[in-house]
Amino acid sequence: MPLADISLSSRPAATLRGTVHAPAAAAARPLGRRGGLWLVVYLTLMLLGATCVTGTAALAVDAASAASALALVLIAISSLWISGGAASALIGVLQPKAAAFAVPATWRPRHGTAILMLLCGEAAEPVASYLAGLRRRIDAIGLEQSTTIFVLSDTQGEARIAAEEAALAELIASGTVVYRRRSENSGRKPGNIADWLENHGADFGYMLVLDADSRMTSGRIRALIHRMEHDPRLGLLQAGIAMVPGRSLFGRHQRLASRLLSNNFGRGLAAWSGDAGNYWGHNAIMRVGAFRSAATLPVLSGRAPFGGPPLSHDFIEAAWIRRAGWTVALDPDMRGSAEDGPQTLTEFHRRDRRWCQGNLQHLRLIGEAGIDPVSRLHLASGVLGYLVAPIWMTLVLLFATGFVVIDSAAALLLIALILLLPKFCAIAAWQRRARTPVRRRLLYRAAVNELLLSTLIAPLIMLRQSAAVIAVFMGRDCGWKSSGGRRFERSLQWLEPLLGIALLALALASGSVASAAWLLPVTLPLILAPRLQRWLAGGA
Repeated sequence: MPLADISLSSRPAATLRGTVHAPAAAAARPLGRRGGLWLVVYLTLMLLGATCVTGTAALAVDAASAASALALVLIAISSLWISGGAASALIGVLQPKAAAFAVPATWRPRHGTAILMLLCGEAAEPVASYLAGLRRRIDAIGLEQSTTIFVLSDTQGEARIAAEEAALAELIASGTVVYRRRSENSGRKPGNIADWLENHGADFGYMLVLDADSRMTSGRIRALIHRMEHDPRLGLLQAGIAMVPGRSLFGRHQRLASRLLSNNFGRGLAAWSGDAGNYWGHNAIMRVGAFRSAATLPVLSGRAPFGGPPLSHDFIEAAWIRRAGWTVALDPDMRGSAEDGPQTLTEFHRRDRRWCQGNLQHLRLIGEAGIDPVSRLHLASGVLGYLVAPIWMTLVLLFATGFVVIDSAAALLLIALILLLPKFCAIAAWQRRARTPVRRRLLYRAAVNELLLSTLIAPLIMLRQSAAVIAVFMGRDCGWKSSGGRRFERSLQWLEPLLGIALLALALASGSVASAAWLLPVTLPLILAPRLQRWLAGGA
């Protein structure tokens, strides 16, 4: 993507300086309130129909077979998810190129902006280094009088608190940041922001939320403030988010996938969601008055995992802000906006387990009165995104046991093409910029590498997400407890190779060599999972 490499080294000022004065790109033009939504629905249904027809043709279906009927239903449900993603990618590649614009050098905001850096036990040294450089660059572009940086800490434990305060001491003493640590982290991140709203919100027009691993350039922040000031209905503006350079093979793969796919998908999402966009929890600016309408989140009745405070609160906050009459928009441009990501599959699964529980809680909120239909679609999509894993796992079991037989390679090829459609769209969007043979070769090589690694990782993610969904429906609460995540990981480490071997053995025992061959892309990564995870965690 166009975002320059952003490093989490001890010198963020140097690594971020290159994009400070770059012109901000205009957000992808929405297709209109009805046009965008109807277009994504039409494309999704068209692709869903094609996928279901080809899926039916791919199976040796016995009309009287319960297994065949179950397989067709599961294919239809999973195809809805696949088709929705492909439709968004198609809309993205069909969007006209956004016109670039620059914020006038003489422009100054009318209202104050609070930059909220949220900490909860993370290492404070890189955060302090980043904020020191950000303060200098913000002052250099004329925002010194209108911008205040707050560090809002929920860190617990004497040693961690001491290390955090030591790392931030110079910034606090110089007035570079305003530091506040809560003695009790009630309400976790939403409670942390609500506490700031109560004590400081009246002093500011806008608030920009950053997590400890978030990075934004001063130029991008200035462009977001400029857009907020020129659209009085805009309540929340979510910036596109790139990945910082990875420190492991898995981290680099995530960044490559993000660079290849996210910008085009973001353009499509922004185009059809229009004024009812979504919120990803950070790298977003909000009008303080608008966020107050969503600051008090619903507490779900009953016990966790489906009851209690919502874990995935960001989707809900966006829906509540939209319900209050404000616009929620996505600016898909990823320049000057980035975050760090998990560097190992273990870290990825630990975080994903919490997201799984949080998204499944949204089942109880989709029907809330007054929510915008597009906001309901965001909530439903987040739920379906986790349910497809056990659906695919069930289909794999049906194929492996021979209850359902794969009968048409050509039909499965068509299904694979629909699965790959977002990648083709992303390549097409990138190819507009790859004007030389050398750049095109680099693009194709990157796309092939991303596809190969994604194919290897997909079965492992499918299994872990399936286990997470089952655990939630069995009543197991992970909450925000990292220790629970580690126990969950350890309990599954031995399962992957055994399951891969068992699936392959079942397929061969059922007498279907063809099914065993089709299952190899699933079974081999599972069998090799321990070695594969060690390889991905390395720097090779």
